[in-house]
Amino acid sequence: MTRAFSGRDATELTVDRLAREELAVDDVRIHPETLELQAQVAEQHGNPQLAANFRRGAELAIVPEADVMAMYEALRPHRSTAEQLTELAGRLDGYPAPLCAALVREALDVYSRRGLLR
Repeated sequence: MTRAFSGRDATELTVDRLAREELAVDDVRIHPETLELQAQVAEQHGNPQLAANFRRGAELAIVPEADVMAMYEALRPHRSTAEQLTELAGRLDGYPAPLCAALVREALDVYSRRGLLR
């Protein structure tokens, strides 16, 4: 079953209901399980990179939007120190978002080697 973050079945999510303001914000947010299903389809069609992106997205679906935007900003080159990226990875581990935390640690390694840290 595909469902919204609110738990509402996806078949209940229509443009008409949105226009009548019958849907809440969490009704139009994607559920982590839906992203996992998309990851499985991507894998079945030979696209492991897309599957990995869907799985990281599933982890981030539970993270507040303001935190996601702050993380995005922190990952831009020359925006963060090594310590700040290490702290960010630790926060992601705490959500839990281990795949995203691993990606931040990988970025830290690359940024260190290429001189892209602040």
